[in-house]
Amino acid sequence: MREDQDPQGRLTFEEWLTTVPGVITGDSLWKIRAYQLALFACDTGWVDVTTLIRDRRTISLGDQLYRALGSISANLAEGYSRGTGKDRARFYEYALGSARESRDWYFKARLLLGPDLTLQRLTLLTDIIRLLPTMIHNQRGRTIREPDTPYGDSASDASPGNSGR
Repeated sequence: MREDQDPQGRLTFEEWLTTVPGVITGDSLWKIRAYQLALFACDTGWVDVTTLIRDRRTISLGDQLYRALGSISANLAEGYSRGTGKDRARFYEYALGSARESRDWYFKARLLLGPDLTLQRLTLLTDIIRLLPTMIHNQRGRTIREPDTPYGDSASDASPGNSGR
C-alpha cells in the first residue's frame, strides 16, 4: 500500500484533487493549501462518520466529528472573504480550533476506526493545524484583496448577455 493511500482503499489526496469541480478550483480561495486539505478531510470523514453512526455508542461522536470537520473549510472560506486581515485571522483561528477538535474526535474514535485509518486522519489534521498559525500571523496587520476579475479574462466576461465560458 502506498504511503498516501487510504487504508480502506478510498481515494488518495492526489486522486481526490481530480474530482474537485472547476467552480471550486477556479476560486482564488483554492490556492490556500489548508483549504484544499480541509475539504479533503471533510470528504474522507464522510465515510468514517458513516461507520461511527452505525454503532449506537458512537452516534454522537460521529455527529460531532462531521460538524468539526466541516467547520474547518467553512471558516477558512468565510475568513478568506473578509475585508481586513484582523477579521480574516479571527476566522482562521476558528478553523484552527475546529481542526484540533476534529483531531480530538478522531482519537476518541480510534477503537472503532482502527489504528491505520486513525493515524492517517490524525496526520492529515496535524498538517492542517501546522499551516494555520502561520496564516493567522500573516493576516494580523495587513489586508489582502481579491483580484478584480478572478473568474474571467476581462470585465466583459461578466457583461449582460455574455454566457461566459
